[in-house]
Amino acid sequence: MMNNSKTYAIVGASNNPEKYGYQVTKHLKESGYKVIPINPKEQTIQGIKTCKTIKDCNTKIDIVLFIVPPAVTEQVLKDMPKQIKKVWMQPGSESEKAINFCKTHNIECIHNTCVMLKQNNP
Repeated sequence: MMNNSKTYAIVGASNNPEKYGYQVTKHLKESGYKVIPINPKEQTIQGIKTCKTIKDCNTKIDIVLFIVPPAVTEQVLKDMPKQIKKVWMQPGSESEKAINFCKTHNIECIHNTCVMLKQNNP
């Protein structure tokens, strides 16, 4: 699923260097990936303009990365535009309900693996 030409929306991106949402955003950005931070409380994250929700993005999103609690993942999945068919749930952001939602709605779903580890070991 990792591909430098794809656009990744990061739900849970953060400006706080101690948070995993900061570290993943920084890592993907520095690795040459196109990222769109999704955060309702920030205007920019690491110099990139944020979107409050996925629906607010005017850019085509290929993959949605979740770095949020499972309840947030579940809600965002329900509200996600139908054309998005790939998601990555970072460890701790997944739930059986979210995984089953993806299966039911024909959304490719990666979970139980860290995007930074997978990106380093394709």
